[in-house]
Amino acid sequence: MPPSFLLVKTSSLGDVVHNLPVVSDLTAQFPGCTIDWVVERAFAAIPELHPKVRAAIPCELRRWRREIFQGDTWRAISALKARIRSTEYDAVLDTQGLLKSALVTRMGRGQRHGLDWKSSREPLAPFYDQVHEVPWGRHAVQRNRELVAKALGYPVPATLTYGIEAPSIESVAGDAAAPRDPERPWLPSTQLHDWLPERPFGVLLHASSAESKLWPVHQWKKLIAHLDGEGFTSVLPWGSPHEKEAADHIAAGLRGATVPPSMNLRTLAAVLGRARFCIGVDTGLTHLAAALGRPTVGLYVTTDPDATGVYAPGIASNVGTKGHPPSLVDVLSALKRVA
Repeated sequence: MPPSFLLVKTSSLGDVVHNLPVVSDLTAQFPGCTIDWVVERAFAAIPELHPKVRAAIPCELRRWRREIFQGDTWRAISALKARIRSTEYDAVLDTQGLLKSALVTRMGRGQRHGLDWKSSREPLAPFYDQVHEVPWGRHAVQRNRELVAKALGYPVPATLTYGIEAPSIESVAGDAAAPRDPERPWLPSTQLHDWLPERPFGVLLHASSAESKLWPVHQWKKLIAHLDGEGFTSVLPWGSPHEKEAADHIAAGLRGATVPPSMNLRTLAAVLGRARFCIGVDTGLTHLAAALGRPTVGLYVTTDPDATGVYAPGIASNVGTKGHPPSLVDVLSALKRVA
């Protein structure tokens, strides 16, 4: 009988994307295996894009931590534990390596695996049945793959496969009419066909929760003007009123820029899949674009791309690094290489 596995990687968005190749590795090594995945509800749409994930089991650890003394929180935690324990897995694999993920891993029935003390930020060995050393310095994608390969005794495959495809525009069109859900980001407000550009377009992911990661507005404006001259419309998604204001500011006065309505994660994935390319700051959505196979340029202003840069050999390029933001020439040269 094929084995069953439970993956624990709850957040953030970029980290969840970086865990997708683990699913592809497991299904290549263990044909017919069953894979479930515990993930923050807000990011559940990402593992759901992988056809080999049987169930994305939603949790809300971030909210529960804020509301730990409320009765509803403990009832929700009990329900999560009951759902996880309803299946006996051959292995429960924590690729996150944090206390919150270790606590979830402990709920699982099966051999529990995690990082050893030298390989994680917290001493979590008591939560696992087996721990494994995965040296620092590797990209997060490779660390995830190496941990699971060591846990289950196979060599890391030479081929990197995220294993996801963007939903079709037709399949998400109905999402635009869905009721608004305060727990879900990027909520839709109109039909996609009402605003999708007629020209070929690129997606510019300009927003980040960390102001220090942002690329200057004047650089975005110059980039949009250049892309317009090349025949491309620039789409600037947003996920909050503040980001909407920023997108409007960048697009102001530029005929080649479009600020779409708000979108949920699945709808945005469909739009990314239709884009000719993506250019984005250090945010999980930029990693999602690359995982969907879009030519992608990652812009790094205050972070180092070596460990968590956009990782998709052949179709992705990172420009800039900590303390050295990329220039417009850097970005256009990188876009030419990948697209």
